[in-house]
Amino acid sequence: MKKHNFYAGPSILPEYTKQQMAKAVINFAGSDLSLMEISHRSKEFQSVMDEAMALVKELLNVPEGYSVLFLQGGASLQFLMAPFNLLKNKAAYVNTGSWSTKAIKESKYVGETVEVASSKDKNFSYIPKDIKAPSDADYLHITTNNTIYGTEFNKIPEVNIPLVGDMSSDILSRPVDVSKFDLIYAGAQKNIGPSGATLVIVKDSALGKTGRVIPTMLDYNTHISKGSMFNTPSTMAVFGALQTLKWLKSIGGVPAMEKINKEKSALLYKTLDESKLFKANIPAKEDRSRMNVTFVMAKGYESLEQEFLDFATSKGMVGVKGHRSVGGFRASLYNALPLESVKALVETIKDFEAKH
Repeated sequence: MKKHNFYAGPSILPEYTKQQMAKAVINFAGSDLSLMEISHRSKEFQSVMDEAMALVKELLNVPEGYSVLFLQGGASLQFLMAPFNLLKNKAAYVNTGSWSTKAIKESKYVGETVEVASSKDKNFSYIPKDIKAPSDADYLHITTNNTIYGTEFNKIPEVNIPLVGDMSSDILSRPVDVSKFDLIYAGAQKNIGPSGATLVIVKDSALGKTGRVIPTMLDYNTHISKGSMFNTPSTMAVFGALQTLKWLKSIGGVPAMEKINKEKSALLYKTLDESKLFKANIPAKEDRSRMNVTFVMAKGYESLEQEFLDFATSKGMVGVKGHRSVGGFRASLYNALPLESVKALVETIKDFEAKH
């Protein structure tokens, strides 16, 4: 039976990425050595890192004056690195869920941190509007997509201070104006490649202004000066990211991907909105995530939740159980997930509804 992978991360990878990684594990770049055992200082791997950085710049139209890095530690380490490198007087944060809550906690270890907007009052079921950032703040931090609750900034806030974006779960899914941001970071394990690497895009001129001594490994300038090779990078993850970037370019790049993602999410949300048995978690359509569609049983049918999960599993649906903190269901529609899988989930939902 074909499996349809809706896991939230680590998540589905393009077939091209998996095939290229499988080959490289046995014989990388004709070296007769495995990708897992070759030196990161070798010319073969150096070319991987260089090409991956260049493709990120090309696919996201990164302006001059920005550096691209592949680091480790996930977005969770970036929660601390961002304020260490950018917070001088004050940092402003928008709280839209679990990950932004964690980012705020880490920033407070570094300096004054203010929460300027939050959707916690309605269990993070919407994106705050008309966000006002203090003019004396060094940056405004947003988490562009909320994987757990299923909301997304479908419009980036217009503010008069630099932006920092945690784009872990919607990077490369739609065009973004990088010039509006001093820093963008994203864990790889959703849209970029296998787990183990973290993509960072940072504006060079924003660095070195805090006046504090930054621990070596937490200083972006350390990694910029060494081309992401200050310490041994996650070679497998970076190679996998490169293959995904190549695949994305081959299908038309980010604009083409956005068109596909719109089609996938629109189909699933339409099905949920027309259903009597299921309902989407996020009522405001303009706040709904294209990447993580969260839904529950409609009122009166809550007892059918486990039965639906079992039914979906029998149909080859994998990873549709909601996050443990919110329950219900979640279908992650990341870039590598084909439209075919969304259609299969829609049919599964309709078949289950017909039974009841």
